[in-house]
Amino acid sequence: MPIPESQLETWSHQGSITQSSATYNTIKDVLEGKNTPYAGKSYKVFLQGSYGNDTNIYTESDVDIVIRLDDCFHHDLSGLSSLQQEAFKSSNTDATYTHDDFKKDVLSVLSSRFGHDVDSGEKAIAIAANGTRRKSDVIAATAYRRYHKFISSSDQSYDEGICFFTSSGEQIANYPKQHSENLTRKHQNTSRWFKPMARVLKNLRSRLITEGMLKSGVAPSYYLEGLLYNVPDSQFGKSFDDTFVNAMNWILGADRQDFICANEQYYLLREGSPVTWRTEKCDEFLNAAVDLWKQW
Repeated sequence: MPIPESQLETWSHQGSITQSSATYNTIKDVLEGKNTPYAGKSYKVFLQGSYGNDTNIYTESDVDIVIRLDDCFHHDLSGLSSLQQEAFKSSNTDATYTHDDFKKDVLSVLSSRFGHDVDSGEKAIAIAANGTRRKSDVIAATAYRRYHKFISSSDQSYDEGICFFTSSGEQIANYPKQHSENLTRKHQNTSRWFKPMARVLKNLRSRLITEGMLKSGVAPSYYLEGLLYNVPDSQFGKSFDDTFVNAMNWILGADRQDFICANEQYYLLREGSPVTWRTEKCDEFLNAAVDLWKQW
């Protein structure tokens, strides 16, 4: 039998708000302290991830925070002609305060405040839960620009994101602002069905893991949001049952290699990139979801 409407409706509920908000504000205050090593530099602290996008569920309580240094930026010039690349290089110089310097300073600030609860991590600086404070991940990043045109400093165009490096030196560039704005627009265009349905998929994923039908890590929340983002607006509405069936049937019948990430900067399903989902993992999730629906 199918998963009941009542269960889907329960899965649609948003997770912690009050504790997550308090956690974010506590860490933000620490990062924005007047005596930090980077206090005189231009930077911004903001949310990303499920809590920041109102798609968090009760079993997914991490608070994802970005602190982005804007005094320097990394870039992608592949969309420029050779002449425009030369113009860019003539107009810009290498930064003296780098991402590595910034991350070390952010780590020292957080360690001074939260002590042994802080772990430098592979990608993000992890802060363990303690009391009412929820587990948090802090990404120390720089601005990132993917250029479309560069004639001069006063005549240029680019998409702006964030850039950071893993502990092994791999560069990761992503676009959390575009991701968040596009999710909100999708939510509005689907008469406010999108975000509850994203939470349904995440809770379903958690159930699959609990039942041993899916391995942990196969279907990260970011990619589930991207998967649902590709479903046409017309497939949402009426009930959670109808929306789930319509969305899943549409996804299963579509050419998923054409799917894009919710930030609309990358394809969703591609090999060899740290910001894209592997096709076989997407297929694993979809097959397990169908099995759970049939076996309920």
